[in-house]
Amino acid sequence: MRDFGAGFGYLVRGQKWVGRHGRWFGFGLLPGLVTLVLYVGALIGLGYGADDLTAWATPFADDWSSPWQGILRGFFTAFVFAFGLFLAVITFTAVTLLVGQPFYESLSEQVDRTEGGDVPESGLPLWRELWISARDSLRVLFRVVLYGVLLFACGFIPVIGQTVVPVIGFCVSGFFLAEELTAVALQRRGVELKERLGLLRGRRMLTLGFGVPLTLAFLVPFVAVFLMPGAVAGATLMARDLTGEDQDGDDRTDARRPGGDQPGGTNWTKPPHVTSR
Repeated sequence: MRDFGAGFGYLVRGQKWVGRHGRWFGFGLLPGLVTLVLYVGALIGLGYGADDLTAWATPFADDWSSPWQGILRGFFTAFVFAFGLFLAVITFTAVTLLVGQPFYESLSEQVDRTEGGDVPESGLPLWRELWISARDSLRVLFRVVLYGVLLFACGFIPVIGQTVVPVIGFCVSGFFLAEELTAVALQRRGVELKERLGLLRGRRMLTLGFGVPLTLAFLVPFVAVFLMPGAVAGATLMARDLTGEDQDGDDRTDARRPGGDQPGGTNWTKPPHVTSR
């Protein structure tokens, strides 16, 4: 539980960091606001078109008598909108990070700069960074959907489906949310998706301590927009911990050496193409 508390501490530290650097908070708000407008428009369009979509998908019910036709199509309409809302929730962070890649890269670099030490750069052109980010986000989304389908099926199990499954669901969402956010800092360090997942699994409670409270907060409408700058800042601080850059004390000296064993259980070294400034 100590690591869980440390993960939550990074989340709080990130919010405090943007609170002390108001210009960067405003800078980091822009991508979230743009994404929010796009998502609200899409959900409004889905709300208006859900009835027509349901009627198109259930032609076999055209001749059903009342009230069965209304019950069936009402259920499917609600399901379509709920599914659209679910997709919006699980993809909002990935889309916001993709839209705001240059913004969040700059914010993350500034966090590294204020913490001292090197400020890693990927050395890649922007289009390449965007491609890698989009590719990795799709891979993560695929994993989230698989877990979502499995947990949805388990939700029908009496008692367990109403108690244990929702808790697991929040843990899964929190883990992958933390992965998306730490990717901003770790991608600059040349850490690939497979390695990032290994680092996060090696410090699972730290990851959940950061991601689960943020997932719960993101359920509140519009909160995600205002927490995103601080979440990116906190994820950068946590990434420094995961890679051994932000540790002190003699007992962790080895973790700070290139090639030393890191807390995530991976021998992490700065790739040769990563430069510092």
